[in-house]
Amino acid sequence: MKTVITGAGGQLGRALQDALASHEIVALDHAALDITNRDAVRAAIFTAGPDVVIHPAAWTDTVGCERDPERAILVNAEGARNVAEAARDAGAAMLHISTNEVFDGEKRTPYAEDDRTTAINAYGRSKLAGEEAVQEALPEHYIVRTSWLYGAGRQSFPEKILSSARDQKNLRGVTDEIASPTLTVDLAQAIARLIETESYGTYHLTNDGECSRKVWAEEVLRLTGINVPIEAATQADFGSPVRKPAYSTLANNSAAKLGITLRPWRDALREYLGSEIAQQSRALA
Repeated sequence: MKTVITGAGGQLGRALQDALASHEIVALDHAALDITNRDAVRAAIFTAGPDVVIHPAAWTDTVGCERDPERAILVNAEGARNVAEAARDAGAAMLHISTNEVFDGEKRTPYAEDDRTTAINAYGRSKLAGEEAVQEALPEHYIVRTSWLYGAGRQSFPEKILSSARDQKNLRGVTDEIASPTLTVDLAQAIARLIETESYGTYHLTNDGECSRKVWAEEVLRLTGINVPIEAATQADFGSPVRKPAYSTLANNSAAKLGITLRPWRDALREYLGSEIAQQSRALA
């Protein structure tokens, strides 16, 4: 299968290249493809001639999106539309990466794929508009919502917690934001299986289980043997301009029917931290 990956330089883009190593991959990072440039997108996809386009490229800076919602729409909605229309015209399917933040967080049980979407921040609204653009542009699409991505290739939440614990010796963790930490490697492997099915539609793919940001941080420290207390805090205590859904755990109903599930988030985190710490130790040796 010939596969185009946008945002190929990001943490998910890199994990996808590994998971799809048996494919003929055309990896397009931001420098190679500006997704807001319709003509450039069309030329790149037509030149590649793919069977499927996987589209993780996005503007994920939620504070930035809140401050510049027009740019958020340009990148996350119009950019997705450009990719979808080019994929359609090139005869390719498309898999679009979306987010748990398309939901308002008012539920207290995991969100199903067909639950009503009501985003409460600019990032979520832009990603929801991207979903709608893909749905309008071509029938042969997968929309994959995920949450709290972390993995090799950038400083993610676990690395930030470890850095703060070593520098500050005291931490605060948010208790009123609950979702599922998701390892990029696991998500990429699930996506690799999903695109083989040609079962188009909307999917929720996260590591199994849920936690607050505080519990996630506590697990990072427990697994790395760092004994630093974490004080309970709320989103409001941090003074962020972005309102996040209080509860946005995603239920994997659709993919599970295809036999595609992800392991518990604690297991994924344990493996990731073990691998990362080992790599750091070797680098310092």
